[in-house]
Amino acid sequence: MIEERGRLGGRGQARFALWPGRPYPLGATWDGEGVNFALFSEHAEAVELCLFAEDGRHEIARVPVRWQTDQVWHCYLPEARPGWLYGYRVYGPYDPKNGHRFNGNKLLLDPYAKSVQGQVRWSNANFAYRVGHKLEDLSFDRTNNGPFMPKSRVVESAFSWGDDRLLRTPWHDTIIYELHVKGFTYQHPLVPQPLRGTYAGLGSARVIEYLKSLGVTAVELMPVHAFIDDRHLVERGLRNYWGYNSIGFFAPDSRYSASGEISEFKTMVKAFHSNGIEVILDVVYNHTAEGNHMGPTLSFKGIDNLSYYRLSPAHPRYYMDFTGCGNTLNMLHPRVLQLIMDSLRYWVLEMHVDGFRFDLASTLARELHDVNRLSAFFDIIHQDPVLSQVKLIAEPWDLGEGGYQVGNFPVGWTEWNGKYRDAVRAYWKGEGGVIGEMAYRLTGSSDLYGHGGRNPYASINFVTAHDGFTLQDLVSYNDKHNEANGEDNRDGTDGNFSWNCGAEGPTDDPEIRALRAQQKRNMIATLLLSQGVPMILAGDEIGRTQRGNNNAYCHDDPINWVNWELTPEDHEFMRFVQHVIHVKQNHKVFRRRSFFQGRHIRGGDVKDIMWLKPDATEMNDEEWHQSFARCLGLFLAGEGLDEFDEKGRMIGDVDFLWLLNAHHEEIPFSLPKYRVLGWQVEIDTSYTGPTRDVGAIITSGSYPLQGRSLVLLREAIPDRRAGHAR
Repeated sequence: MIEERGRLGGRGQARFALWPGRPYPLGATWDGEGVNFALFSEHAEAVELCLFAEDGRHEIARVPVRWQTDQVWHCYLPEARPGWLYGYRVYGPYDPKNGHRFNGNKLLLDPYAKSVQGQVRWSNANFAYRVGHKLEDLSFDRTNNGPFMPKSRVVESAFSWGDDRLLRTPWHDTIIYELHVKGFTYQHPLVPQPLRGTYAGLGSARVIEYLKSLGVTAVELMPVHAFIDDRHLVERGLRNYWGYNSIGFFAPDSRYSASGEISEFKTMVKAFHSNGIEVILDVVYNHTAEGNHMGPTLSFKGIDNLSYYRLSPAHPRYYMDFTGCGNTLNMLHPRVLQLIMDSLRYWVLEMHVDGFRFDLASTLARELHDVNRLSAFFDIIHQDPVLSQVKLIAEPWDLGEGGYQVGNFPVGWTEWNGKYRDAVRAYWKGEGGVIGEMAYRLTGSSDLYGHGGRNPYASINFVTAHDGFTLQDLVSYNDKHNEANGEDNRDGTDGNFSWNCGAEGPTDDPEIRALRAQQKRNMIATLLLSQGVPMILAGDEIGRTQRGNNNAYCHDDPINWVNWELTPEDHEFMRFVQHVIHVKQNHKVFRRRSFFQGRHIRGGDVKDIMWLKPDATEMNDEEWHQSFARCLGLFLAGEGLDEFDEKGRMIGDVDFLWLLNAHHEEIPFSLPKYRVLGWQVEIDTSYTGPTRDVGAIITSGSYPLQGRSLVLLREAIPDRRAGHAR
């Protein structure tokens, strides 16, 4: 045993027993008797463990870490306990032109910290160089940034999970609801005031009751890893609200915690699981909050810049930036791969989350410059017995050359389908020449995923997401209105495929309001009835607006918070969404496990899917390319599922006829018979309710398909008790 005295002068110096400890696991690990500390740095020359008082402001000791094994610096403090605050100072060359940025004056967060206490207080002290000097001067800042930095915190990992386990809801039965922990609950009137905006608030009974009543099966949480608010945003009175600016890949962000304990997050997950709802995390492993060569030194940059980041081979002072955020994590380094895999396993095994959505996932696949679908990252996940069994969702693009990779991810992965979003928006906007594209998107995008063993549920279908317009804004604005972001409305995409229905922004015109409501019904019904996995943006079902802002990443204010003061129109639309979800969940024909084959059934007169013109005849190849065509029908055969139960019996469903008309005028659509007694109206979006006439049976003739409307008809089934069709 070695006795170490803190190197701080004056009163209050602390003495600690110090043992060698172990190089694994990385991070701070409480074993019931003491805490093992382990930190990877390949190029460091010395490491100090810095301990802090409970308030996080006063550094009580700096303990030299004397032991190093396989480039891991480690020690063990038998007196340390959960709740202790710590950080590191790492020493080595400050030589930016060769990729090294060590500065022992800078307190650094532990990359493996399970909890982070406090937030960055922005100061020039958080930069390794003297701010205002040219980098070519190789200026070196000697200011201690400890008072301005958050601190890593030792945690107690024990938790009473009981019989909780991953739900493993099949992909084809999954309905995802994307939400922000704070934004969803901060104004919720049924969440207790102290819990609003927190994990505890999100996991409260009334919130979960609402999600269950809606019918979603999974929540996808926008980033909850510890993240940093950019200095330029803070100085303008804004913040990085979305959270795509990670600094800690193991720690739930403390701003969303009412208690400050990681057990709060676990309790939330357990509550969701008890109610049959999965928890998926949006994770950001492509870059960190330390920015480019002008960015701060908060963790990785000061621990081992050359190992953790992709640097320009010709000029290692600069970072390779495939993310638009200043840097890119170095997936070519085995220790960086280990960091990401350890983080993912931690969230599955210790926090019980059910899956992940990977932000800018193409970045993770870059071996050198090109995106490689067989990269080491995917190989490692594919063979991992834990990670290969959870839900894996890719955002299949980044900002680098060749980064748009929709349809190119390996088997076992699903993808945000940006082509689905654009096609559905363009179609209902009324653009011509898109019905061929729409046909692919409605049936699971076989052109993108029907190869290499993938299925319709590889497509995560969405019309709106956090990045872009809400559904209400999509039908209310022709142009983005991002003035509140302080960038002169230059930020955010201009390619929205939106249509304001006749007036820009809010209006009292009853005809415009009615048309907007109908367009929303069209798009949400299309989303939910399409093959693949639907994702709903939180609040879309109740008319949430961002006032035309399509890049609201920097607003922690009512622009982003869900407004729970609902109008009668909001309630009406929510009931419509609930009805369509109910239809999807009760009919397997909308939740196929395999792609349509166009194969004949019933003796050859009917196929598993048939594309129809308004005269009820099948589309031919030439008609798919007609620029004026904006109306089509889908006959979906309930007997064409190719699915069997556990006893080998074929699973069937009733037949459906799905009619879509993006033209502004009514089109009579002739009804095919196909041996059915008649057709019952299930959905007609030209009416405010879910159906045109509940219980109405149409046995022949045509259906008056209104302009800009969607209709779903189901096969009328004989009711033997009443002796008539129902």
